[in-house]
Amino acid sequence: MPEITVRFWAGAQRAAGHAEESLSVATIGELRQVLTAREELSKICGVASFLVDGRQAADTARLDRGAIVDVLPPFAGGAAPNRRLTFGGSR
Repeated sequence: MPEITVRFWAGAQRAAGHAEESLSVATIGELRQVLTAREELSKICGVASFLVDGRQAADTARLDRGAIVDVLPPFAGGAAPNRRLTFGGSR
């Protein structure tokens, strides 16, 4: 399995207790499993976005040796899904 660098951001970094680590995993899905198995990261990594070398990646994405994977937790703010916003009295 390729060794990759995992970088944690925002709440994921606080939960992990460090900014980055090296792991040997083959896919994003496998990485998500490894991280969610850790009590401190289980909630965050279950819903986090993963970027591989700066590009969003699905759980099926394969990882190459030396890849850099960013773990981005959901950020506060924004509108709830299917919610209408109005600006200046218009819809």
